[in-house]
Amino acid sequence: MDDKKKLSLWERYLTKEIAIEFKACLYFFALLFFYCVYRVICGIYEAGILHMAEMIFSCYFIGYIQVYLFDNFDESEELKGRKLAGMIICTGIYALLSFVLGWFDGIWQVTAIFVLYWIITYFCVFLIYRSKRRIDDKKLNEELKLFQAGHHKKVQDKDE
Repeated sequence: MDDKKKLSLWERYLTKEIAIEFKACLYFFALLFFYCVYRVICGIYEAGILHMAEMIFSCYFIGYIQVYLFDNFDESEELKGRKLAGMIICTGIYALLSFVLGWFDGIWQVTAIFVLYWIITYFCVFLIYRSKRRIDDKKLNEELKLFQAGHHKKVQDKDE
């Protein structure tokens, strides 16, 4: 492979950092949604700013764990082995943080529901990424066929 086509160290780093930024936003929204629904059910129509700050920092921290320790498990082709362990460990970290930081008032039943919600969230994101990859693969294959057909025709025209 040509050196100009290889990703530089900076480009690889930047790609990972963008992935972490995206994950932090995505998972913060999912976390905030659960938190707000919990608060509304409790009859509280305000969200704690300190809790939200803890949540976004947690999402960034766990995003780094996902990307650097567990090879982006939510973007993998299969959820097994190390990738599945990553999903379980990261869910456990979220659960522990939610309990210790009092996001759900230390109620273990709510934390248990949150764990189930979070596993479903990770699984849905995994399915979305897998579907997107398959669609992208189809598009690239179509573009390759069009390119090859056009390139083949140009070669034939030169031979005549």
